[in-house]
Amino acid sequence: MSESAAKKTGAAKKAGAAKKTGAAKKTGAAKKTGAAEKPASAASARKAPLAKKSAPPKKVTVAPKKATAAVKGVAPAKTVAASSPRDESRTALVRRARRINRELAEVYPYAHPELDFENPFQLLVATVLSAQTTDLRVNQTTPALFAKYPTPEDLAAANPEEVEEILRPCGFFRAKTKSVIGLSKALTEDFGGEVPGRLEELVKLPGVGRKTAFVVLGNAFGRPGITVDTHFQRLVRRWQWTEETDPDKIEAAVGALFPKSDWTDLSHHVIWHGRRICHARKPACGACPIAPLCPAYGEGETDPEKAKKLLKYEKGGFPGQRLKPPQAYLDAGGTPAPPLGAG
Repeated sequence: MSESAAKKTGAAKKAGAAKKTGAAKKTGAAKKTGAAEKPASAASARKAPLAKKSAPPKKVTVAPKKATAAVKGVAPAKTVAASSPRDESRTALVRRARRINRELAEVYPYAHPELDFENPFQLLVATVLSAQTTDLRVNQTTPALFAKYPTPEDLAAANPEEVEEILRPCGFFRAKTKSVIGLSKALTEDFGGEVPGRLEELVKLPGVGRKTAFVVLGNAFGRPGITVDTHFQRLVRRWQWTEETDPDKIEAAVGALFPKSDWTDLSHHVIWHGRRICHARKPACGACPIAPLCPAYGEGETDPEKAKKLLKYEKGGFPGQRLKPPQAYLDAGGTPAPPLGAG
């Protein structure tokens, strides 16, 4: 072999060896990379959080359209899901509360104080007597009282035993006799026999609290006030307008949701609804015109036919509580209450 041929052969061998070495290095590097990647991939898989299962959607109580069908003359409300007051903003609460009041104003356009009276003195006395009894019972009792003692001066000078005998049907007649004679004396001695038209003066009278004062101010003097009686307390808590239990705090909380000019009529609407449909023990949910707006829908009877049987007073076809109700109530189909001792 010539020297030049030998050189070419050696060069070729070296080139082949170099290629093999490079290929081997690449293969080894690739294997090392793969080996390194596998554990990393497994580790990341172990550390990766498991996907949380989505919670099933909560069931929402829906008031059906037929819930309003049992109230005669009331157009069915639109079907909406009952709102969730826990997540309700202040603005949403105000809107819902005012809408409820508007709906009730359509159901009870003739709402009025359900105590018979002809002047502020009679309303004041009747309101004091209405504690722990019905307005109907008071209305059946006061005609005899006012016939015998028409003025504060007359009642202030009355024989307590004779007054007790008249007031006996109202219950707690001894305590009530003491209150009405006491407030009559105060009116005679401090206010010239006239009922004052200011809250600060009314609450100083014996047996007169804020509730009684606001009844008198709103209905005898036309000055707005919220009457927080047992019906009002029950309903505003069911509607979750407030969680307060103290009457004064309920008054403040609810008053903040409405213009002051609405307070008196609001009181009538809520109290009338509590007496006729939204009862304490068994509310007639299936006959309630504001069922779609009520968070407590379903606490009472939801079947429309069964709920209809729970309605009271004119909604259930029965007489109202006043012997001499306003003409608007009579025009709407309301029936006066019977006098004491009748039927």
